[in-house]
Amino acid sequence: MNKLRLGIPKGSLQDATIELFQRAGFEIKVGSRSYYPVVDDEELECVLIRAQEMARYVEDGVLDAGLTGHDWVIENDAKVVEVANLIYAKQSFGKVRWVLAAPEDSAIQGPKDLQDKVVATELVKVTERYLAQHGVRAKVEFSWGATEVKPPLLADAIVEVTETGSALRANNLKILDTVLESNTVLIANQGAWGDAWKQEKLCNIKMLLEGAMMAHGRVGLMLNVHKDNLRAVLEVLPALKRPTISELSETGWVAVNTILEEKLVRVIIPRLKQAGAQGIVEYPLNKIVM
Repeated sequence: MNKLRLGIPKGSLQDATIELFQRAGFEIKVGSRSYYPVVDDEELECVLIRAQEMARYVEDGVLDAGLTGHDWVIENDAKVVEVANLIYAKQSFGKVRWVLAAPEDSAIQGPKDLQDKVVATELVKVTERYLAQHGVRAKVEFSWGATEVKPPLLADAIVEVTETGSALRANNLKILDTVLESNTVLIANQGAWGDAWKQEKLCNIKMLLEGAMMAHGRVGLMLNVHKDNLRAVLEVLPALKRPTISELSETGWVAVNTILEEKLVRVIIPRLKQAGAQGIVEYPLNKIVM
């Protein structure tokens, strides 16, 4: 049987990735001591790998494919195929930022003030290139973690990843500049992408994951309405495309099926009722495949 060896990011992205796969239709179970999760797809073999190392193992062919941050692909100068951009992170469905930050009471106001200073970060190569672009020579030290607590004693400034900036503010740090924006990517090595079966498998996984992300925060809505009130109902309804309208067995009545953002439902349903809609049903969505 053909198999695709897929790297699942261990650490901060792990839970969000497994949850996304679950909504895409894949059940992935991680044991407390095992680095080989069980997945209910005989064509997949999953391995837990830290996101920082994923690109290197995919490039070397140890893994056929994996999920990691675009930032770590750049940091490792990995020659891989980026199959899909998946805009999700640890806490939200959005991009993360690597930012330059320094103590609030520091005289450092931007990259130009870092000449001969010490900058701590996990993203060493990217930070060095960033400083070089600004014509600055500084000592960039690799940080093993807890980077935000290092200034001012162990470093003058840091380059750290953030979604909301709350951890930086909690440690009395000010954001001075954005070094890099990043998001999760599904990557594959050149050999796997050149294999017809593996490429098709990866494209199918991409389609299902993107469908699960498209469905996030959206619900389906079904309702019945008399044709005399159809125009009024349609004026209330937003949709990805035009709503689906089908005839009911009772003459003069139609069923309307559409998709909308969940946060709008509490506003839309009363308005639909006032416009003449009946039998309104809201239902959850797992995937929307365009």
